[in-house]
Amino acid sequence: MSGGAASVTRVKSATKQTRPGYRCTECGWTTAKWVGRCGECQVWGSVVEAGASTSGPRTTASPTRAPARPIADIDVDSTRAAPTGISELDRVLGGGIVPGAVVLLAGEPGVGKSTLLLAAASEVATSGRTVLYVTGEESAGQVRLRAERIDALAPRLLLAAETDLGSVLGHVEAAQPDLLVVDSVQTIASGEVDGAPGGVSQVREVAGALIAAAKERDMPVILVGHVTKDGTVAGPRTLEHLVDVVCQFEGDRHSRLRFVRAVKNRYGPTDEVGCFDLTETGIVGLADPSGLFLSHTGEPAPGTCLTVTLDGRRPLALEIQSLVVPSSLANPRRTTAGVESSRLAMILAVMHRHAGVRLHDHDVYVSTIGGAKVGEPAADLATAIATVSAKENQALPQGTLAIGEVGLAGDIRPVTGLGRRLNEAARLGFRRAVVPDRSDVTAPEGLEVLRAGHLAEAVELARNGLPAPKRSRSEPAPF
Repeated sequence: MSGGAASVTRVKSATKQTRPGYRCTECGWTTAKWVGRCGECQVWGSVVEAGASTSGPRTTASPTRAPARPIADIDVDSTRAAPTGISELDRVLGGGIVPGAVVLLAGEPGVGKSTLLLAAASEVATSGRTVLYVTGEESAGQVRLRAERIDALAPRLLLAAETDLGSVLGHVEAAQPDLLVVDSVQTIASGEVDGAPGGVSQVREVAGALIAAAKERDMPVILVGHVTKDGTVAGPRTLEHLVDVVCQFEGDRHSRLRFVRAVKNRYGPTDEVGCFDLTETGIVGLADPSGLFLSHTGEPAPGTCLTVTLDGRRPLALEIQSLVVPSSLANPRRTTAGVESSRLAMILAVMHRHAGVRLHDHDVYVSTIGGAKVGEPAADLATAIATVSAKENQALPQGTLAIGEVGLAGDIRPVTGLGRRLNEAARLGFRRAVVPDRSDVTAPEGLEVLRAGHLAEAVELARNGLPAPKRSRSEPAPF
């Protein structure tokens, strides 16, 4: 009996050791039972069955294709970025596309990703290089009609409508392209992997195969990616880690303005922004987009103030408009468009406490021009001055702008890149700029710089060019 019990114990122990577990392909979390959602990273569909554990590593050394060389002997001329022909896209990519690089361009449906890449593919093909454009979302005829509309019919631009990964690799083998564009990575599937197109396993397999082909042939690849409801790239998170460059294509459906931002870039900076104008005849790069965010009514109007924001390293002049009207509601409205509502609420509280601007019985509406979005505190001062101007129904002098962050104590704090902002303002013809008094910056030629340390002082400088009378910080301004 004792021998039989020992045998049963040994069998159960062996069964327990060889029983397979489950592992998350995103973060490596393990569990004894299969679950639909990872308990660590909360990703759906990433838990797969793992093989039985082994006592040691299974990978052994194998012959190398090329010996290791000193780093100084590596040829860098073959890895120089080649321009795409669209200057705004090259700006974001760091000068162009590097041979063998894989670029992921993600954006919402209908924002213009296919139009931009088709135009870029045509420019590259016109320069004498062969481009293979693979579409999995549309038919070849639909892409042909778009190419005709945007004048992108280049002889060396090859088009293939495929959704099978093996067929795509076959086209690459036959055409030997200098650039491959896949629209989109979520529509391509491999017959060797289970799952529907766009699933975690399929996207990983497709991306891995295309990246391997890109590195083996020194062929740059551009992948179009879908996004989820919260704006992140659809599919496994490893997709963004595998590729070399990740770009976000942004834009409002009700506006023609489009932005391309580099979220990840192994070959260039990630603080550059490309601006484009999406029209019926195609997409055009905007080297100077500042005029899109300014109204052209001529005379200044009450409730408006100009400022200069930094989007990445790019200064953009924009106009902030404010409307203040009496309210009959117990809780007056605070409505914003392009400005953060929480930021406006804070600015109004500072104006009430430290500048004596009473708006507790008024509705306040704040908006930007041209669909621009303000995400930095440097526009606080312009928002406050525009609101005071709307409250008093008094327009600011023409050519006046304000740059500065408003603190909770009513002080005006310095902002980054003030020199670049002022140079852009001088280039556009502005005459006066209200800036924080602690800013160490030289005024550009033709631009008068007025320094203010407090919100009430900044309002007076913007209105009359003269500082307000000196007073204590706790005493409200007589508005």
